[in-house]
Amino acid sequence: QVPDSFPPLRNEAAARVLRGRMKGIQGHCNSCYMDATLFSLFSCTSVLDSMLFKPFPLCDRNVQSILRDEIVNPLRKTGFVGARSVMHLREQLTDKGQCSSFTNAEKDPEEFLNLIMHQILGIEPLLRLQSGGQKEQDCYCYQIFMDKQEDLVVPDVQQLVERSFLSSDLKLVEIPSCFIIQMPRFGKEYKMFSKIIPSLELDITDLLLDSPRECCVCGNVATLECS
Repeated sequence: QVPDSFPPLRNEAAARVLRGRMKGIQGHCNSCYMDATLFSLFSCTSVLDSMLFKPFPLCDRNVQSILRDEIVNPLRKTGFVGARSVMHLREQLTDKGQCSSFTNAEKDPEEFLNLIMHQILGIEPLLRLQSGGQKEQDCYCYQIFMDKQEDLVVPDVQQLVERSFLSSDLKLVEIPSCFIIQMPRFGKEYKMFSKIIPSLELDITDLLLDSPRECCVCGNVATLECS
């Protein structure tokens, strides 16, 4: 356990601490979905650090302390988290989520996020989406769904998000405080893309509902949108 708090790793420090053998979060017993999610959420960003400290109304302090002292702080301090620490968290999630397979089976990252953010910590949903003018829906992350497109061989995240929103007729109701995006995945047998290039910045201008945008013809504020 590392009870002292450490800031997220940035730039040269991130490369120095996280690169090399025995770095990252150690996998064990189908933990890859959780390892990758935790690494993405906490290693190099503080956007969700409220999960580690804030006394939410429904917050389980034991789970919060395991997440902070056994996983996030060691990751930021030494660049490595042992499988035992993640298993400790999985055991607590099994108790709280009434699902015995959290300690041995592979889960969808969205299932893990919903359990820990909603049921255990009591965090408000991070995203508000609307599909085709229907009722708004709240969620904690967005999973990219799309059909195979031949012109996309090695896409970047910006392209995938835009095309996924377009194909599902989705809009963001408001600018999210945190935009967690799950890449397309199709199990062990088939991968839609062999590689995806991370977009270091994400332009969500065209994804926002009723957002004022420039007309591509005259340059004034647009009044119509063509998909």
